Amino acid sequence: MQQRWIFFATALASVLILTTFKQSLYQVIGWTMASISCLAWSYFAYKDNDKPRLCMELMYFLVSMWGIINWMK
Repeated sequence: MQQRWIFFATALASVLILTTFKQSLYQVIGWTMASISCLAWSYFAYKDNDKPRLCMELMYFLVSMWGIINWMK
């Protein structure tokens, strides 16, 4: 259960970074943290057999990867 709080904090930190800093390096860090958090939550959804949440988190992961690629250009 403690793992979920860690990845909740990771998601919260990524949102704070993405909405506060405008420099490319910070944006990449924020999107990377978001993608790690989404993968962890996808795993938790898979373990809980919660398919709608799994699909939602995988979609967020793909968008996070797109954000990383976008900011690295």
